[in-house]
Amino acid sequence: MSRAIDGTKRNNRRAKILKLAKGFRGDRKSNYRPAKDAVVKALNHAYVDRHDKKHTFRSLWIARINAAVRDEGLSYSRFIDGCAKAGITLNRKALSNMAIEDQAAFKAVVESAKNALKA
Repeated sequence: MSRAIDGTKRNNRRAKILKLAKGFRGDRKSNYRPAKDAVVKALNHAYVDRHDKKHTFRSLWIARINAAVRDEGLSYSRFIDGCAKAGITLNRKALSNMAIEDQAAFKAVVESAKNALKA
């Protein structure tokens, strides 16, 4: 039996890799071998960075909360402790959003956290 060289499975596999390598520079966008390595590396970075994004956003929210709370005369750690003692269960994303968009509500949360710290 003769050997199939121009098989569609092979071409489809290569086309899929080259499609994923679109936008890469040099041989990595047009030659299969370098493109295959570049795509594997790029997909791995994408996977890792999707998880790192969660940590990055959490640190951004914490920085925003800290800045807003410092204006009220508290540190971030004292504020979070006060929220825990007051039974406030808002997450950091909501607190950060509140500090930016609704300062009056955030001020009320800070005041209740301060009162819980005093008690």
